Amino acid sequence: MAYVFDAQLPIAIGADHAGYTYKAAAIAWLQEQGYQVLDKGAFSEASIDYPDVAHPVATAVATGEAAFGILFCGSANGVAITANKHQQIRAGLAWQNDVAKLIRMHNNANIICIPARFVALPLALEMIAAFMHTPFEGGRHANRVDKIACA
Repeated sequence: MAYVFDAQLPIAIGADHAGYTYKAAAIAWLQEQGYQVLDKGAFSEASIDYPDVAHPVATAVATGEAAFGILFCGSANGVAITANKHQQIRAGLAWQNDVAKLIRMHNNANIICIPARFVALPLALEMIAAFMHTPFEGGRHANRVDKIACA
């Protein structure tokens, strides 16, 4: 399965305290596969506000510093809501492989948000792989995606 993002760019990743261990595992997993990673925090399991990591990940993706983003938090809702405040971002919440694929295929998502308190780590890594390797279908979906931005 081909990697569908720009392989020359790093992957931006962030998590609040609830997703810290998943983030650390995902970074190690990605680096083992030869990917570069931009770690935007948290850097421990100490309590942190999810916008403090979601905004830097979204900014890295929106500015082209990163190919795409990965965000973890307890429910993944907070990081998804925050990342989606950026006009160029389409952050999708995934809790199973089919959803991870669909947010790419139908929504052209550029950030995957994973609920660390509700999915097992092996599934989280599978979802990241599915997201990374699933192309956007375009067509009728492109028309819909083009209507998302407010500006």
